[in-house]
Amino acid sequence: MFAGLAAFILLSTASLIQTAEVPQQISLTVAELGDNLTLTCPIFEEEAGLFYWYELSFGYMFQTIAMGSFGKMTLKTPFNDSRFKITSGNTHYFLSIRNVSKEDEATYFCQAGSAYVMNFINGTHLAVKDHREQQKSFYVKQIPKMESVQSGKSMTLQCSLLSKKKENRAQCPDQRNVYWFKAGSADSHPGVIYTDKTSCDEQEERSCVYSLSKTIQDSSDTGTYYCAVISCGQILFGEGTKVEIGKEWDPLPLVLGALLALCIIVIAVLIFSRDRG
Repeated sequence: MFAGLAAFILLSTASLIQTAEVPQQISLTVAELGDNLTLTCPIFEEEAGLFYWYELSFGYMFQTIAMGSFGKMTLKTPFNDSRFKITSGNTHYFLSIRNVSKEDEATYFCQAGSAYVMNFINGTHLAVKDHREQQKSFYVKQIPKMESVQSGKSMTLQCSLLSKKKENRAQCPDQRNVYWFKAGSADSHPGVIYTDKTSCDEQEERSCVYSLSKTIQDSSDTGTYYCAVISCGQILFGEGTKVEIGKEWDPLPLVLGALLALCIIVIAVLIFSRDRG
């Protein structure tokens, strides 16, 4: 998992050079061991002549998963088995993987174009979670669960790597990295927003606390922020913090309410004074 995520971060930078006039990040897809999933590649009409799917695993060269032209795709060895399937629509190509295994953990690229110009359309890093590995002595706690921030204000999120056993504190002391991801709308994949962190902000007896400070400018900064901590070659995910823009406090209703209450009191006093007179 550690090697795979390292390749993911490295290729996030490479993709900015090879893809596009508008730089795009490599997205992250997390699957459970044994899941079925489908990766999507949007294709414009002028790019639909030649098409390729590639797999890039850390430490290996690119492997061609499938190739074809004008909608006719052929799976290449060793992907030409029942677990892999290529389908296409009017504007998309789909790569389906059944019964996902740890060996499928890699970065997947799609490429389209003509004989003269080929472009990488997008890339997705597939991380595979194995619940058999979850019975470990470390776990991640992310706080807060929800954060409401006014536009232009900053927020601080925390991600703690906690040890269930005191003696585990000394294990892998120099092999911890934290990565922060943000998912926007429900149909978007998380994208890496922060990766350059290799040490704790706060070190306690059985925990290591990482912090992310960010200024929320507008609605594009809202969404769910996730942390992923790598320790001892394993990746542990936080449960996420939902960030939304809070409404600014408007004192007008309070002032109007106070004036109304004052008017009622004054009227009551005047009526009481008149009755006594």
